[in-house]
Amino acid sequence: MHRIPIVLLLSLLVSLVTPLSAVADGVIIVDPPLCDPACTDPFFIADQLNVRSHRVDVAIADQVATTRIDQVFHNPNSWAAEGTYIFPIPPGATISEFTMTIDGEPIEAKLLDADEARRIYDDIVRNLRDPALLEYIGEGAIQASVFPIPPGEDRRIEIEYGEIIPNEDGLSRYRYPLNTERFSAQPLEAVSVSVDVATAEPLRAVYSPSHDVAVDRQDDFHFAAGYEDNDVRPDTDFELFWSVSPDAIGASVVSYMDDSGEGSFMLLAAPGIDDETEIVAKDVIVVLDTSGSMEGEKIVQAREALLYVLGHLNPEDRFNVVEFSTGAREYSRELMPPSEAEDAAQWVQELQATGGTDINLALLNALDMAESERPTMVLFLTDGLPTEGEIETANILENVADAAPDNVRLFAFGVGDDVDAVLLDTLSSEHQGRTTYVRPGEALNEAVSTFYSGITAPVLADLDVDVEGVDVAEIYPAPLPDLFAGTQLIALGSYENGGPATLTLRGEVNGEPREFRYPVTFAKEGGSEFLPRLWATRKIGYLLNQIRLHGENDELVDAVVDLSLEYGIVTPYTSYLITEDDILSQEARDQAATSIQDASYAAPSSGSVAVNQAQEVQALAEADKAAPMPMATYVTEDGVEVSAAEVLRYAGTGAFVLRDDVWTDTAFNPDTMTTIDVPFASDAYFDLLSQHPGLGAAFALGQQVIVVLDEVAYRVTATS
Repeated sequence: MHRIPIVLLLSLLVSLVTPLSAVADGVIIVDPPLCDPACTDPFFIADQLNVRSHRVDVAIADQVATTRIDQVFHNPNSWAAEGTYIFPIPPGATISEFTMTIDGEPIEAKLLDADEARRIYDDIVRNLRDPALLEYIGEGAIQASVFPIPPGEDRRIEIEYGEIIPNEDGLSRYRYPLNTERFSAQPLEAVSVSVDVATAEPLRAVYSPSHDVAVDRQDDFHFAAGYEDNDVRPDTDFELFWSVSPDAIGASVVSYMDDSGEGSFMLLAAPGIDDETEIVAKDVIVVLDTSGSMEGEKIVQAREALLYVLGHLNPEDRFNVVEFSTGAREYSRELMPPSEAEDAAQWVQELQATGGTDINLALLNALDMAESERPTMVLFLTDGLPTEGEIETANILENVADAAPDNVRLFAFGVGDDVDAVLLDTLSSEHQGRTTYVRPGEALNEAVSTFYSGITAPVLADLDVDVEGVDVAEIYPAPLPDLFAGTQLIALGSYENGGPATLTLRGEVNGEPREFRYPVTFAKEGGSEFLPRLWATRKIGYLLNQIRLHGENDELVDAVVDLSLEYGIVTPYTSYLITEDDILSQEARDQAATSIQDASYAAPSSGSVAVNQAQEVQALAEADKAAPMPMATYVTEDGVEVSAAEVLRYAGTGAFVLRDDVWTDTAFNPDTMTTIDVPFASDAYFDLLSQHPGLGAAFALGQQVIVVLDEVAYRVTATS
């Protein structure tokens, strides 16, 4: 079996690219040009026009969304292009009114219901032999005739439409079809989506599962979200969620139930941002490495970082600083009030870098100050390995575990690549914090100040979630982090038997137990299709981190392999998704579970490889978006170079790999399943789509597809 080097594999796991979705934006279906009988080249929709730009402006107030679209199509051909413009109506949207212009001139357009649109899609697929439009199955559309676009010229199409955005249990969702990948011969020169939202109740969480959006929260009742890019092929719909609540902490649930009865859900929880939010008093202890290796820019930036922390303490907070090298020294023998911050700043300015690194002593001195009555945050900054005192990682971890009260949260900062990533990540994970790695060339002071600004105001500590009415399990992150003002919790879990339920958030505020109860609903069928892969991404990240920190065992490895295969997420255990012809048999699974030993997954605990691995696994475990398509070139066992995008696709909630020119569902097991053949574009083909519209996303992949539905495998064949 050919294997990819582990460093390369891990570097593939994190990317800003998001997976394919089931819907595309407005597209012009060009009439095939006349040619002589010898013309045999296939006519594909995506080859005919370029989508030069795509701009979307959305205004939402009182749950009414007005969407304005500006698209520019370019004809790169030597002949005039004429055809039909189709804009799929976003799933669930009820279009109240719409207008359409072409190059500024109003034109007549029709609003088609799902049945009318379906007839058009079927006819196009039959006539052009191109299945791309099948992903629209079950949805309505706006249709208009497009006047000829002369060779080399552009056509601007503008649409404005209104729709009602439902509010369910305080949660709203806006969706815009932005998938242009199938319908433009070249990347878009420019794409942007701008959304402005006004709410009647106080805002809580704002979240996009599809794109990296910039969010500007002007106050508790308004926010703007924006996304833009250039020279790209957008390949997923734009989705935006926001929640409102009169409660101090708002919580909402988004869910999805598949055909097998397995459910995935996302919990969005966020406190308000107003001045009335109750802030938990905390203790902050900064543990700073001042060994000789910190000399120069590192110690300068470390001092600046400490000054930022000292300047942003809340009135009821307390603080102290421990600096360490060969030994350890504290600013004060006890925790001090913010009124002492100015004197402490002068002490910090005099810190110099010299000597060795006694991590064990410094952490124990810091933890000796911690009091169990108040939340305590330890910020631990180091650029090296332990060289003085206790230097064995296992012993340091044991000593810290014995000394740390349950209320301690340890946040580590690894500066540079010469750090013990296993030590830092284990300290953080065992004490409900996280590790931030500051790589060579990155600014330590910026990393610390950005991080600290997010944890300066605790709202709810020792967070726990309980659900009555629905069985939930496997919630990630595990354990749940504390909740801070100005931030939001995004937790993913699984469930069975959807329906109405009561969700309870429990925690502590200034040492007093608090709980918040919310009526929620878990879907009994369908829902938000992005959730299963996002939940699987989080779980894979969690499992890989457990393997990295604590070693392999069969149960963890098997779980990673199963999830990776089911959801098409490439991991060090499943590189064969890309490189091997035999990927779905039991023999391939068994090989995957053992092959990693040869690839040396247990990387060194320090150095650039270790830090890369730590960051990439952390990105999976904390992902707010499903694992992306790997962006790299692989070499198969036959020596052929392929990219993941050439052989791996996502459709609906499924993953498909290209084998022998057939897009094959990773749920297909050739050892136990036989296929039912369905000729492409035949009556049986369209009858099957009519009975199961959900197959449209898979069938849109091409003329040869194997897809599994309810344990039945259907094979679309190119001949009819």
